Amino acid sequence: MTKNRMTEKAGDKPSAGSQERLVVGQFGPRAAAYVASAVHAQGEDLQQLAAMVAGRKGARVLDLGCGGGHVAFHVAPHVKEAVAYDLSPDMLAAVAAEARKRGLTNVVTRQGPAETLPFADESFDIVLTRFSAHHWRDVPAALAEAKRVLKNDGRAAFVDAVSPGPPLLDTYMQGIELMRDPSHVRDYSVDEWKTMLMRAGFRPGAVTMRRLPLDFAAWIARMNTPPVLAEAIRAVQTRMSTDVVRHFDIKADGSFTIDVATIEAEPI
Repeated sequence: MTKNRMTEKAGDKPSAGSQERLVVGQFGPRAAAYVASAVHAQGEDLQQLAAMVAGRKGARVLDLGCGGGHVAFHVAPHVKEAVAYDLSPDMLAAVAAEARKRGLTNVVTRQGPAETLPFADESFDIVLTRFSAHHWRDVPAALAEAKRVLKNDGRAAFVDAVSPGPPLLDTYMQGIELMRDPSHVRDYSVDEWKTMLMRAGFRPGAVTMRRLPLDFAAWIARMNTPPVLAEAIRAVQTRMSTDVVRHFDIKADGSFTIDVATIEAEPI
């Protein structure tokens, strides 16, 4: 990618009605909630990512689709620079403020879509992303960009909620995600992730599966889901088959549990 093209893409603004504009509209007003979110601010997956970069004092890390910046905050003490990259300017402002509060002077922010990164080829030692890809308009394009900006001997890890796979469970999961948040695109299965990674030029490595409990009230409040849609989700939950109820461990108050995968990868 030439310098001119990088500059042009970095300056592009989401068009009215686009997926990018929808994401910015959904997450900008909720930036503080995502910085403070206990679900996003902690977890074994964050510890796993921090362990990946431990001892890499000279490394430059990209937190792709940084959201509340928790990956950047966890890896910054171990590396030279952590670049928090996100589509939402409001989210990035909240991340920058929190980084200053924590004294993390090596966290910098950059704004733009995952599908067109304003960085030179092979400019990062490590690329990480967490709970972001299910909002991306074009995951294969974003993964190709991640591969482009990653050094040939670099490492990457991709963390996201994943579809359980079977259509019955997949349809339920995508349905409630979309009712809660219209910027949701898809929770991909691990097999779909592996296929997309290989096509983008990555060699998928270790996959760590975890189960993440979600409190229904907090899950709804974090996205400020309209009451009519929150009620619709609860109505769907009460009518689902026992297979769905058991897999997602749906509780009486609507709280439930999802599958989360951490997929490590390296350039081919």
